[in-house]
Amino acid sequence: MSTSLVSAWKQNLFSNPAYYVRRRTARCDDEEEAPPPEEPAAEQYSCEYGSKKFYALCAFGGLLSCGLTHTAVVPLDLVKCRIQVDAAKYGNIVQGFKVTLAEEGVKALGKGWAPTFVGYSMQGVGKFGFYEAFKILYGNLLGEENSYLWRTSLYLAASASAEFFADIALCPMEAVKVRIQTQPGWSTTLREGAPRIFKEEGIMGFYKGLVPLWARQIPYTMMKFACFERTVEALYKYVVPKPRADCSKPEQLVVTFAAGYIAGVFCAIVSHPADTIVSKLNQDKGSNFVDIAKKLGLMGMWKGLFPRIVMIGTLTALQWFIYDSVKVAFKLPRPPPPEMPESLKKKLGVQ
Repeated sequence: MSTSLVSAWKQNLFSNPAYYVRRRTARCDDEEEAPPPEEPAAEQYSCEYGSKKFYALCAFGGLLSCGLTHTAVVPLDLVKCRIQVDAAKYGNIVQGFKVTLAEEGVKALGKGWAPTFVGYSMQGVGKFGFYEAFKILYGNLLGEENSYLWRTSLYLAASASAEFFADIALCPMEAVKVRIQTQPGWSTTLREGAPRIFKEEGIMGFYKGLVPLWARQIPYTMMKFACFERTVEALYKYVVPKPRADCSKPEQLVVTFAAGYIAGVFCAIVSHPADTIVSKLNQDKGSNFVDIAKKLGLMGMWKGLFPRIVMIGTLTALQWFIYDSVKVAFKLPRPPPPEMPESLKKKLGVQ
């Protein structure tokens, strides 16, 4: 009892302040000072955003994403083109595959793969490489605040500009591909088909479908990029439960794939009538855009829409996935979804 009272008296601050101070000092000296929390290391990039290396690697990503995906869906594209040019014979996607296999065998499903790979690889270089360039160019012209306020228009203008040049590279190979796939008895390979067009129709034979190709591809690409960019923004804002900076790279790529598929469905619908006209135009010699449109009629332009939705939806999702994967693999800068600039928040009184 007496021992406990003495111990309590010694530990009393007011009875022996010197003892208390010495004891607390000794205790603090024995404890190691906790290190300050480490800040997350900034991600290291292989090049600057908007540099020549950045554009070159973006173009390479576009080459892979477009060349590989379009070549992978050649069988579906072949059946879709045949439905567009001869709906009575090929009917729907199932019947189209059955008729093609019955008449020509499995080998026929690969018709047109070479011009598809070459043409869409070149198109991918222009589509993605020029898009990044035009987006930065137009963004700098608009300024930070207007780039945010008018970002959808910025995406539309940049993608339309990029696709204009990309289609000039694609058009010759598209002409060869459609003839191989839709004209029975015509040449079956790129090395036979390209010289044949040049011999029979001259250089303009490769570009007779350029205007309808622009009519198909420019709206398609505008929807593809603008819808993708805004869908990614919406997914991170309303669906993904954490900011993009807190997501792992695989999680970010899942968001990319989902946004790409949603964008692809809208792309297919917007561009389908022009796609049907391109297929018929390259099949019928001496025809033009207006004649084909009148011949098909409004309903005829929508033949083959369902297989094209399946094809373009999957294809667009894979393209964005491959393109974003290339950016991750080469450690390219990948800006997060846009946020309102602080200067604009002050002007608008937004907290």
